[in-house]
Amino acid sequence: MANEKKGVSRRDFMKTTGIATGTLIGGGIIGGLVGYNVNRDKGAISTNNQKGTNSSGQTADHPLNVGLKFFTTMTAFNVLSQATERIFPEDELGPGAIGLGVPYFIDNQLAGSYGMNAKEYMQGPFADGASTQGYQSRLTRAEIFAQGIAKLDEEARTRYQKGFAELEPEQMDEILTAFQKGEVEMMAVTSDFFFKLLRQATLEGAYADPIYSGNQNMEGWKMKGFPGHQMSYIGQIESEEFQKIEPQSISSMTH
Repeated sequence: MANEKKGVSRRDFMKTTGIATGTLIGGGIIGGLVGYNVNRDKGAISTNNQKGTNSSGQTADHPLNVGLKFFTTMTAFNVLSQATERIFPEDELGPGAIGLGVPYFIDNQLAGSYGMNAKEYMQGPFADGASTQGYQSRLTRAEIFAQGIAKLDEEARTRYQKGFAELEPEQMDEILTAFQKGEVEMMAVTSDFFFKLLRQATLEGAYADPIYSGNQNMEGWKMKGFPGHQMSYIGQIESEEFQKIEPQSISSMTH
């Protein structure tokens, strides 16, 4: 890619565009995040729910209390895993979505109030809204993700006669790009809306507190230099020098 030739890393791309902090308005990540490292080996999530492999084939540890709560088959979970890894791939600066536990984060979120849209108004009418109007579907996020993951696999089998998780990285990117552009037919929701939800959930899983099963070992925070949840900054607040603070999660804080 052109950005790679100019020496722009994925993390630099995220930092300068505001993607990591959710400030990107309009446009897409395909060609930014998706599309990097297209020749990297594909990873997979193991079925023991405790260890997975990142995109380099290395084992990535996950907390023992992390298990599947929403997805009932490993086929669907592996499709989700590979899709998130293409959106947030591992590179020389740190782990990608799989290594950060993002698929587990999304699975857990879909099984709760996020997936059920429990705190949101979900009554009709359901007209096609503008891109600035936010959530417009009659479907819950859980229903959209279930359909979207199935559609990713279906599109892969139609185009390449293989499941999505078995495709080459550039083939996955091609399909994700089609979803981003709204070119794939879905019921009661557009494929570009599903892609937006998937992209947003991937980034949330990469940077959420590890207590929610993503951001494993606070690696997402470490890559951003974010200190997490500190009891106070009394010892650093008046310093004129840059302070590098080891991050803390909610679960690691002492009381």
